[in-house]
Amino acid sequence: MSTVDKMLVKGIRSFSPENKHVITFFKPLTLIVGPNGAGKTTIIECLKLSCTGELPPNSRSGHSFIHDPKVAGETETKGQIKLRFKTAAGKDVVCIRSFQLTQKASKMEFKAIESVLQTINPHTGEKVCLSYRCADMDREIPALMGVSKAILENVIFVHQDESNWPLQDPSTLKKKFDDIFSATRYTKALEAIKKLHKEQAQEIKTYKLKLENLQTLKDAAYKLRENIAQDQEKSEFLKAQIKELEGNIEGIENKILHAETTLKELRKLQDQISMRTTARSTLYKLQQTQYAALAEENEDTDEELKEWQMKFEERIALLETKISKLEREMNDEETKSSLLLQTINDTTREIGKLQAEADAHMSLRRERDSTILRIFTKYNLGSLPDAPFSNDVALNLTNHTKTRLLDVEKELQDKKKSNEMELKFLWERYVTANARCSEVESQKQAKSETKLGISKRMKEKANERDLADHELSNLNLSHIDERERSFQIEVERKTLLLGEKDYEATISQKRTEMFSLDQKIKALYREKDILASDSEDRVKLDMKKEEFESCKRKQKKIMEEYKEKIRGVLKGRVPSDKDLKKEATHAFGSSKKEYDDLNSKTLEAEKEVKLVQMKIQDAKSHILKLQKDVDAKRRFLDSKLQALIQAPADIGSFTKVLLEAMEKKDVQKSKYNIADGMRQMFDPFERVARAHHICPCCERPFSPEEEDEFVKKQRVKSASSAEHMKLLAVESSNADTHFQQLDKLRMIYEEYVKLGKEAIPLAEKNLKELTEDLSQKSQAFDDLVGVLAHVKTEKDAVEVLLQPVETIDRLWQEMENLKPQIEDLEYKLDSRGQGVRSMEEIQLQLNSLQSKRESLSTDVENLREEQKFLNADLSSIQMRWHALREEKLKASSILHKVKKADEDLVLLAEENAQVDLDEKHLAEALVPLIKEKEKLLQDHADLKLKLEREYDEQAESKRSFQQDIEMLMTLSRRIKEYLDSKKVEKLKDLQEKHTLFESQLQKCETKKQEISADLNKSKELLRNQDQLKRNIDDNLNYRKTKAEVDELTFEIESLEEKVLNIGSMSSLEADLKRHLQEKERLLSELNRCHGTLSVYQSNISKYKLDLKQAQYNDIDRRQQKWQTRTLIDTTVH
Repeated sequence: MSTVDKMLVKGIRSFSPENKHVITFFKPLTLIVGPNGAGKTTIIECLKLSCTGELPPNSRSGHSFIHDPKVAGETETKGQIKLRFKTAAGKDVVCIRSFQLTQKASKMEFKAIESVLQTINPHTGEKVCLSYRCADMDREIPALMGVSKAILENVIFVHQDESNWPLQDPSTLKKKFDDIFSATRYTKALEAIKKLHKEQAQEIKTYKLKLENLQTLKDAAYKLRENIAQDQEKSEFLKAQIKELEGNIEGIENKILHAETTLKELRKLQDQISMRTTARSTLYKLQQTQYAALAEENEDTDEELKEWQMKFEERIALLETKISKLEREMNDEETKSSLLLQTINDTTREIGKLQAEADAHMSLRRERDSTILRIFTKYNLGSLPDAPFSNDVALNLTNHTKTRLLDVEKELQDKKKSNEMELKFLWERYVTANARCSEVESQKQAKSETKLGISKRMKEKANERDLADHELSNLNLSHIDERERSFQIEVERKTLLLGEKDYEATISQKRTEMFSLDQKIKALYREKDILASDSEDRVKLDMKKEEFESCKRKQKKIMEEYKEKIRGVLKGRVPSDKDLKKEATHAFGSSKKEYDDLNSKTLEAEKEVKLVQMKIQDAKSHILKLQKDVDAKRRFLDSKLQALIQAPADIGSFTKVLLEAMEKKDVQKSKYNIADGMRQMFDPFERVARAHHICPCCERPFSPEEEDEFVKKQRVKSASSAEHMKLLAVESSNADTHFQQLDKLRMIYEEYVKLGKEAIPLAEKNLKELTEDLSQKSQAFDDLVGVLAHVKTEKDAVEVLLQPVETIDRLWQEMENLKPQIEDLEYKLDSRGQGVRSMEEIQLQLNSLQSKRESLSTDVENLREEQKFLNADLSSIQMRWHALREEKLKASSILHKVKKADEDLVLLAEENAQVDLDEKHLAEALVPLIKEKEKLLQDHADLKLKLEREYDEQAESKRSFQQDIEMLMTLSRRIKEYLDSKKVEKLKDLQEKHTLFESQLQKCETKKQEISADLNKSKELLRNQDQLKRNIDDNLNYRKTKAEVDELTFEIESLEEKVLNIGSMSSLEADLKRHLQEKERLLSELNRCHGTLSVYQSNISKYKLDLKQAQYNDIDRRQQKWQTRTLIDTTVH
C-alpha cells in the first residue's frame, strides 16, 4: 500500500518563499487543525497538485496559487512542493514540482519550471534523479502509488469547493463514477484481452512450430553425437587391430630378413667358390709358365731368397728414391733460382720507384722547414731549433703558427669592436650636442613666434576696446531702466487677468460633455447598424455550426478507424486530440531513432561477421600454405638425405646423421693432424743424420753403415707416411664435404621443425579462436536482425498513423478556431434580442444629441478665440520686455569688455618684454652649441677614417699570415700522407729482401752442381743391381704362385663344406617366397584397416563440424527453454 510520509512547501499561497515548511504525516492518522487562513486547505491542494498535477479551483491558472510577488516586494517569486511517499512496492520516492510567478508590465505570468522524481539505487545507495515533462509526471505518480488519478482527484485529495460533486447533475456524476471505477477501461480491457488471447494463441502456435524445429535439431544433434561415439569406438577397435597387424608384419619381416641374409650368404659362398676356382686355374697356369721361364732353380730357402730380395729391393729402392729425390731437388733448385731472379728484377723496379718518392718527400720537408723559418722570421713568432726539423717539431711549430693566427683573428675582432665603440661614443656625443642645439633653436623659434602672437593679440585687444567704447557711447542706460520697469508692471497685470478667467478648465469641461455625446451617438449608430446586419449574422452562424459539425464527424470517423492502432502504438493509451499529434510524433521519433541505432548496429555486426569470415579464410589458406611448405621441405630433405648417405632414411634421423657426420669429420681431421705432426717431426731426421752423422733422437754417433741404414729407414717411412697422408687428406676432405652439405640442410631442417611445432599449431589455434568468434558474432547478428525486424514493424505501424494523426490535428485546430467565432456570433444575437427599439426612436434621439454637441462645439471655439487674443497680447508685451532686458545685458557686457581689454593689454605688454629677454638669452647660448656640434662631427669623421685605415692594414697582415699558414698546412698534409703510407719502411724492407734474394740465388747455383754429380753416380749403380734382382724375383714369384695355388685349393674345400652345412638354395627361396606372400596379405589387411580408420575419422570430423554449426549451439538448453515457455503460455492461455 502506498503512503505519504513528508511534504515540503515553499512559496505557495500564504507560505513564505524564503522559508521551507515541512509537514510530516504520521501513521495511522494525521489531523490538521488551525484557524481560518492558516493554510489547511493549501496542504490538501499541494498534495493533490503533487500527485495529479491539477491546480485547485479558482486559482486563476496558478496566479493566485503562488505567493503574490507584490506582497513579497519583488517582480518574481518561486514556489516548490516536495512530497516523499512510498510506492505500492514499498520503495521511497520523492516528487519535486517547482513553479514561478512573474510580474510583467500589465499582467502576471505563471510557469511550471521543473518536475523531478528522486529515487535511491538499491545497489549503490546513491540518489537517482529523473526529469519529466508535466504530462509524464502526472501519469507516473498515480502509477507508482497504485491509485488512479480520478480517485486521487475526487476522493482522497478532493478540494472542499468540489466536495459536493455527488449532488451534481446526472451526466457529471456518471462521468465522475466512470473515471473512478474505470468503467470504460473494463470494456476496453475485455477487447484487449480478446485480442491478446488471439495473439497468444497465434504465438503459442508459433512456439510449437519453433519447438518442433528445435526438437528436430535436437534429434539430429543426438544422432550426430551417437554417430561420433560409434565411429570413435570402431576407430579404437581398428587401432588395436592395426597394432596387432603391425606386430605380425614385424615378425614376418624378421623372418624374411633372416632368409634373405642366409640366401645372400649362400650366394656369397658360391661366388667365392667360383671366384677361387677361377683364380686357382689361372694361378696354376701361371705357375707352369713361371717354372718354364726360370733360368735356374735356386736351392736356397724362401727366407734366404726373401732376405736377398729385400736387400736388393732396399738397395734399388734407396737408389731410385735417391735418384728421384735428386731429380726433384734439381727441379726445385731450378724453379727456385728462376723465381729468385724474377723477384730480384721486380724488387729492383719497386726500389727505384720508392727511392724517387723518398727524394720527393725530402724536398717537401726542406720546403716545409724553409716555410716555417720564413713565417717565424717574418711574424716574429719566437726562436727556432736547428734545421732540418723532425716531424714532431714541425707539427708543434705548425700548431704554434695556427694558434698565433687564431690570436691575430681575435685581436682583429677586438680591434673592430673597440673601433665601433669609439665611433659610437663620439657619434652619441654628436647626437647629444645636435639635440641640444636643435632644442635651443626650437626654443628661440618658439619665442619669436610667441612674440609675434603677443603683438597680434595686443592689436586685436586695442581694436576691440575702441569698438566697445564706440558702442557704449551710443547707448542711454537710464532710459533703458525706466522702460524695463513699465514693461514688468504690464506683464504682471495681463497674467493675473488670464489666470482669473481659467479658460483651460472651462474648455476641458465642454470637451468632456462633447465626448460623452459622441459615445452616445456612436452607440446609436452601432445599434442602428446591428438592426440592419442581424439577418446576415444568423446566416453566418448557421454556416459556422455546420462546418464545426462536419469537422467533428470527420475527426470522430478517423479516430474510430485508427483508435486501436493508436492504442497499440501508445501502449494502451488514447491521448486527447490536443496531445495526439505530439505524442504520435514523439513515438515515431523514438521508434525511428531506435530503428536507426539498431540498423547501424546490425550493419556493424554484419561487417564484423564478414571480417571474421575473411580472417578465417585467410587463416585456412595460411595453414594450407604452411602445410605445403612443410611437405615440400620434408620431401626435399628426404631426397637430399638419401642422396648424401646412399641409404634409405627419413627426416627424423637427420639430427643423428648430422652428428655422425660431424664426429666423422672431427675424427678424420684429428687423424690427419696427428699424421701430419708425425711427418713434420720425422722429416728433419735425415738431414740431421747426414749433416752431423749422429742419431737425431739420442745424439749417438753413427758409423757410415748405420747412417745409411737409418737414412734408408727414414726414407721408407717418409714414403709410406706421404701415401698415408694423401689417403687421410682425401678421407678428411670427403668427411668435411659431407658435413658441409648436411650443415647446409640444417637451416632447412630447423625451418621445417619450427613450422611443424610452432607455426602450424599457432595458426590452427588462431583459426579455432576465429571460428568461436564467428559463432558468437553470428548469433549476435541473428539476434539483432530479429530485434530490428520487430522495431521496424513498430516504426512502420507508427509511420502509418502519422498522416491520420496529422489530419486529426488539423481538424481539431479548425474546430478550435471555429468555437470562438460561433460563441461571438451567438453572444451578438443573444444580446441583440433584449430591449430592442424602433428605427424612428433611434433617429429622433440621434438628432437631439447632434444639435446639443454642435452648440457645445461653438462655445468651445469662442472660448479658444478669447484665450488666444489674451495670450497673444501677453506674449507681445513679454517679447518687448525680453528685448529690452537683452539690450541692457548687452550694454553691461560691453562695459565689462572695455575693462577686460585694458587689463589684457597691460598683461600682454609685460609678457612681450619677458619674451624679448628670453630670446636674447637663447641666441647667446646657441653660438657655442653650434661650434661644439661641428667640432664633434669633424672628430667623428677623422677618427672613422683613421680606424678604418688601421683595421685594413691589420686585416691585410692577417690575410698574408693566413695564406702562409695554408701553404704550410698543404706541405704538412702531403708529408703526413707520405708517412702514413709507410713507404720508408717498405723501401728498407725491399732493399733487405733484394740483398737476401741475391745471396739465395748464389747458393742455389752451387747446390745445383753438387746434386748433378750425385745423380749421375746413383744412376750407374742402379743399372748394375737390376739383373741380380730380376733372377731372385722370378724364383720367389714361382714359389709364391705355387703356395697360393695350394692355399686356394684348401679354401675351396672349406667353402664347399660350409655350403653343405647351410642347405640347398631352392628350399631357402621357397621359404622366402612363402614369407613374402604372408607379408603381402598382412599389408593389404593393414591398408584396409587404415582406410576404414581414415573414413571413420573423417566422419567424426564431419559430424563434429556439423555440431559446431550455429543451429546446434546450446540446442538442449534452447529446446528446454522454448518447451518451458510454450508450456507456460499454454497454461496461461
